[in-house]
Amino acid sequence: MECRGGFETRPYKNTLVLNGVANDACIVIGWFISRFCSGSSLTINFTLNGVPRNVASVAPTKTVLEYLREDEALTGTKEGCAEGDCGACSVVLVRNGTDQRVAVNSCLLTLGQLDGAELITVEGLSERDGELEAVQQAIVTEDGTQCGFCTPGFVIALHALRHSGETVTDEVIHDALAGNLCRCTGYRSIVDAARAACAEPVTESTTAADATPDERHDVGDQKFLAPRTLAGLIDARTAHPDAPLLSGGTDLGLSFSKGRKHFPVTIFTQNVTELRAIEDTPDTLRIGAAATYTEALPHIEGAYPSFATLIHRIGSRQIRNVGTIGGNIGNASPIGDTPPCLIALDSTLRLQGPKGAREIALEDYFLDYRKTDLAADEVIAGIEIPKLADGQVFRTYKISKRYDQDISAVIGAFRLTLSDGVVTQARIAFGGMAATPKRAAKCESALVGKPWNEATAREAGALIGDDFAPIDDHRASAAYRVQVAANLFVRLFRDLAGDDEIDVVTLDTVTA
Repeated sequence: MECRGGFETRPYKNTLVLNGVANDACIVIGWFISRFCSGSSLTINFTLNGVPRNVASVAPTKTVLEYLREDEALTGTKEGCAEGDCGACSVVLVRNGTDQRVAVNSCLLTLGQLDGAELITVEGLSERDGELEAVQQAIVTEDGTQCGFCTPGFVIALHALRHSGETVTDEVIHDALAGNLCRCTGYRSIVDAARAACAEPVTESTTAADATPDERHDVGDQKFLAPRTLAGLIDARTAHPDAPLLSGGTDLGLSFSKGRKHFPVTIFTQNVTELRAIEDTPDTLRIGAAATYTEALPHIEGAYPSFATLIHRIGSRQIRNVGTIGGNIGNASPIGDTPPCLIALDSTLRLQGPKGAREIALEDYFLDYRKTDLAADEVIAGIEIPKLADGQVFRTYKISKRYDQDISAVIGAFRLTLSDGVVTQARIAFGGMAATPKRAAKCESALVGKPWNEATAREAGALIGDDFAPIDDHRASAAYRVQVAANLFVRLFRDLAGDDEIDVVTLDTVTA
């Protein structure tokens, strides 16, 4: 690193080389130079609405939402829930090395994650001459705003959709807007605006974010490590085994946005090239731990359509654009949506540490509540999922109070191998039923060797209480969980039989 005045710093341990002379007394000067000279690792470099930003004095774990409103005075981006549900804080992110505009929740995104990227807020959409962008104009024309609080988030979500290159149908529009909540229930006019805006040709240019992110940012007593290689990540993990691993931040981000937690060291994983790789072969699907749901979804849709449907329900596009399957596993939550599916599919987890790589069956990874087999100096590198063989079927079902973006009360995943109408193999896993996601061993045994019919399905489901003793909580009672889990076996049979009708029980009277 070079600075004006003939000063030069070199990576000697506590030594500054001043005009070619080593002098330990110059440590303080060395700190000053490393802190304020160009190229410093203290600077977070990104583009905001077309203008370069070099941020050196803001904590790297400050949320982007707070930064925009407090430091940039860009108040079009709103705070509604601060947990990634309402979409009022949506902004457009263009990652390093891409030209793809994606909508993300700024309330869960940290400033350190912006290094090397491009950010667009609602203020950056309109043309320099003041002419409204196509979505903004459509919102005006179709009267798509009521109180207006949520409108910037809707505009951002639809702007990203318009630039996605997708064939825009009503189904796609609803998917794109699932992460945005209107308090005034004015969705019809917003959907009309979406149709109109997406019918207009895209003329705005997109500049690829091409800045190379730095691997370290220090502000005060906070360190934000962002290695670009797996070896660098393992070194960081070994040096800081207690530091949280930040990938998409859709869960950990709550610690920053609502928990106001202060971590001395945070390790960011999504700049690691090896962890973003996806390999799709005829026999297996290998997904890097830091690959986003959005990146993995096309591959999952082709191999496991039911799993893909679940991922659409895990979170909105804003969540899927940054969230990762590796992070969902790493959280070790008993209500994580992907682990039951991956266990039922007989997936293998690849763990990497200073001693090398090791593979472990995912079902063996979860030891107890929030306790896993991951060593303190290891990271999750990837997941390998076998493709379905001949005669195998797979389905997964999520039970929640709300269809989109809700935490599961129960999630069941089923992989059956059928031969001449007989179940020859069964792998069944549930989440939300125990301290960890786990297989339903007794239910599996009740199926194997039996003819596949509704009676067999009911008999297997009746044993769910022998496999699990769920708790009562605010999401569901234990009795409800046992009953609905048992009913999923019947749903599986009817689903595979092509019967998509659902029995609905209505109450004649409702008491307060």
